[in-house]
Amino acid sequence: MTTRRTTLTLTALLLTATATLAGAQGKKTLVFLSGQNEDVGYTRIISELTREYAKTHPTFTYQYQNNTTDMTQKLQLLAASKSLPTLYSIGEPAFLQQLAAQGQAMDLEATFKKAGIINQLNPVAVEINKKLQGGKLLGLPLELNIEGIWYNKKLFAESGVKEPRTWDELLAAAEVFKKKGIQPFAASGQQKWPLTRLIGGYAARKLGADAMDRVRAGTLKLTDPAFVEAARVVQDMGKKGYFGQGVNTIDYDTAVDTFLQGKAAMFYMGSWELRTFNDPKRNQIGANNIGFMNIPAVKGGKGTTNDWSINTGLTVAVNQSQNDAALQDWMKYVFSNYANRAMSELGMLTGFKVSKMPASVPALTTMTQQKLNTAKKGYLWFEGYFSAKATAISQDNVQPLVTGDLSPEEYMQQLQAALK
Repeated sequence: MTTRRTTLTLTALLLTATATLAGAQGKKTLVFLSGQNEDVGYTRIISELTREYAKTHPTFTYQYQNNTTDMTQKLQLLAASKSLPTLYSIGEPAFLQQLAAQGQAMDLEATFKKAGIINQLNPVAVEINKKLQGGKLLGLPLELNIEGIWYNKKLFAESGVKEPRTWDELLAAAEVFKKKGIQPFAASGQQKWPLTRLIGGYAARKLGADAMDRVRAGTLKLTDPAFVEAARVVQDMGKKGYFGQGVNTIDYDTAVDTFLQGKAAMFYMGSWELRTFNDPKRNQIGANNIGFMNIPAVKGGKGTTNDWSINTGLTVAVNQSQNDAALQDWMKYVFSNYANRAMSELGMLTGFKVSKMPASVPALTTMTQQKLNTAKKGYLWFEGYFSAKATAISQDNVQPLVTGDLSPEEYMQQLQAALK
């Protein structure tokens, strides 16, 4: 029975991926499988440009598939039968490297060179991605994000709070807001990773931007007192109510709206949220009332505020088995126009070079780009190098950590054990 069910599941998946960039009579169908809605961010831009391309290429068709189930499981099934779509979102670097070794994920740097569009790529984005993907560019750098703390300038001014330069000043500011009845931080504990990002940020300031590189190399353990201290600081923030009531039940959109409706003074998040900050329908406090700062310095720490957490967004890979002249022609059109379109329509920072800056760039986007330009060192998010198992333990356990039900020592011990 189990075998039959698996066969039926696989058959259903095969039907959704049929004829991806292949077919009779020279017809081409490109399928993009993503966990993101089609009308959001990079998926919107790729879909728009692809449909434009299809208008002048009658034999070319496009299918967008939004996956709401377990993406890794779905990709594993498709990969086993060599039926992966043309483009697919993938969250695990180790799995992506495995697919590349099997000829199912493209070396994008080599293909961009062959297609004559290598100059469209931002070198910083390429470097960050290659660091994550075993030395090869296996994911399209569809975003170029920096992460930090967005804050409500109006609430800061009204409360007599200046932009914190140290972590002690940050916590002192949080206490001021709490006493005034203002939630210090908007955060989604339901998503979990926004909380682990704070642990990683503190550790990067305490130990230096290369902290997780050293953990990966085995020269530093997560049970080191500095990591335990990072977990304890974030736990204390939760216990003191700095993330508001019931943080572990708060979803992502609610956290964004808590900040944009003026109900929270600060919000740790990446620059991908410029898409909502620049949207007057969502942003009720006004773009001119939003400031942005890096994770502040930690007393006696080795890291500096010139070190930024930088990433290129959710990884989207391209199927190497479909790499032919038709695909490269499509890539040439889409990725020669991608950066300009993303900037003009969404004010979005990407890992591609903007050649035509729109007449009016949102002020927040300009300010964020300037911050990005000051970055001396870039480091990946806390779980950037982790396996799927270690990532799950890191994120699942942060919920009992912030409520005080799991000690900082236990949190790091369990995480270190998962790395083995």
